[in-house]
Amino acid sequence: GGFINPEPIVYARARDRASARDARAAREGDETTRDAVDALEIFDHVRDINDPEHPYSLERLNVVGASAIECDDARNRVRVEFTPTVPHCSMATLIGLSIRVKLLRTLPRRFKVDVVIAPGTHASERAVNKQLNDKERVAAALENGNLLEKVDLCLSGKT
Repeated sequence: GGFINPEPIVYARARDRASARDARAAREGDETTRDAVDALEIFDHVRDINDPEHPYSLERLNVVGASAIECDDARNRVRVEFTPTVPHCSMATLIGLSIRVKLLRTLPRRFKVDVVIAPGTHASERAVNKQLNDKERVAAALENGNLLEKVDLCLSGKT
């Protein structure tokens, strides 16, 4: 089959900044300070996830951006809004699942993570959001070896 979006718009990568990890390294040794997590750190975690269909990162396709991420460290909540490249993108669930898995693997367990499609940007927005934020559905999806392989490929940095 052909691509869903054969010629996506590719955006410039945001200028790299000293990451939250660098700031943490500078504080290393101070065990009394709990590492606060912010939206830019969350963005650092998800920006380089590969699009499942194109050899570009989610950042380069403008699927994720720092401005669409909310992080409330005090309340242990993270919300990532992503925008599929086309309104009928059949890869939206895989993209959302890849974002969720990346954050599950990298954030402290104290965080509740919500991954949602930006309002009005996808034909099946409600159904995909329900699937992405249902613990049982996510767990079942990740037990599917074929699907987990696709998620891992998105997270690998290789396309």
